Amino acid sequence: MGNRMHIIYIHQYFITPDQQGGTRSYEMARRLINAGHKVSMICSTSDLTGIQGQRGSVIQSHIDGIDVYRIIEPYSNYMSFARRWIAFMRFARKALKVAKTLCEVDLVFATSTPLTVGPLGRKAAKFHRCPFVFEVRDLWPERPITLGILKSRILICYLRRMEYQSYHSAQHVITLAPRMTEGVVETNYPRERVTMIPNSCDLDLFIPQENHAEIDHDPRFGRPGDFRLVHAGANGLVNGVGAALDAVAVLKCRGIAGIHFSFIGDGAQTPMLKKRCEDEGLNDCVSWVKPIPKNEIARILPQMDVGMMLCKDNPGIYDGTSPNKFFDYLASGLPVLINYSGWLSEHLEQYDAGITVPPENAEAFADAVVSMMQQKEKTRQMAIHARKLAENEFSRNILGEKFVDVLEKTADQYRKRQG
Repeated sequence: MGNRMHIIYIHQYFITPDQQGGTRSYEMARRLINAGHKVSMICSTSDLTGIQGQRGSVIQSHIDGIDVYRIIEPYSNYMSFARRWIAFMRFARKALKVAKTLCEVDLVFATSTPLTVGPLGRKAAKFHRCPFVFEVRDLWPERPITLGILKSRILICYLRRMEYQSYHSAQHVITLAPRMTEGVVETNYPRERVTMIPNSCDLDLFIPQENHAEIDHDPRFGRPGDFRLVHAGANGLVNGVGAALDAVAVLKCRGIAGIHFSFIGDGAQTPMLKKRCEDEGLNDCVSWVKPIPKNEIARILPQMDVGMMLCKDNPGIYDGTSPNKFFDYLASGLPVLINYSGWLSEHLEQYDAGITVPPENAEAFADAVVSMMQQKEKTRQMAIHARKLAENEFSRNILGEKFVDVLEKTADQYRKRQG
């Protein structure tokens, strides 16, 4: 371990295990603390935290060793792009003020999205005269451009400049997927100062099991004896959940029963997807479940049969994702049915831990579901291989150590350069 550091950790959507959402920042902050460092987390409220108060006020708390400064700034995926952008900018302005009140800071770490935390981290590090490490969770503005969401040339130029400055003001950049690494390097940022640390598997929290006793009595997850597939994540535009409903329609047309699809999560597309199920008569084998805290979903996922990884048909984003649900599936010992190629699919193929089907091919998707249901022993072997993949490649403890090491070495190198 290097010298004890005080680290400002900026993550607008900081989530703890008793809330719904990804807990990467919580887990990484805990590992920094276990390594002897002090962490001050600057974050915001969201539609998931359940915290209310006067906008702009700061709620200070101490969570499992982390000093948390939570700024009241409402946010929801149901907001328009413009409304969300206003929330991002308000948070950034207030967060910088909070960061400037903290003392004896040795490193500033900021994780996207949104991209607005990049300039925030840069300014906070400049104020404290310390190194800045930036984590890229999503390539902005590449992704909204690729999806056709962002079309204004003026706004694209503005965001490209913000992206460039966020990378090049950082002493080190952490990415979560191969395409993210390439996107950073394409801005002429030195490759040797980029480290890929993907999302990871909580092996002690998610324990594989074959007993379905709990969910057998929960109508949200089908009927006893059903072959259960689960999608545990957002229902946004990029997630392409409609592809699974296409397969459900095919299975219904074929008259195949005993299969249930559970969609745990929420998002802007949820109302439309629910209406489609109602209009097409798919509700007998589909359920929509509100977001579930991670501690609870860790009990539910291992009782399912297959985890679904879905994505809108856009090759430009296949290698640029590192979804939490993928790693939760693996840790739970679930074989994965994925409808796009890329680095996640390659890992599944290498370990024989799932099946990849062509994007937006409902027949192939339905065929894969039937195959996994009927070939029970093969599916059971894929489940074993999924857990092995989690243990060998994506252990939270191993990747957490790598994360701590990157921050410690970056701070040490900065101190040496400053003399």
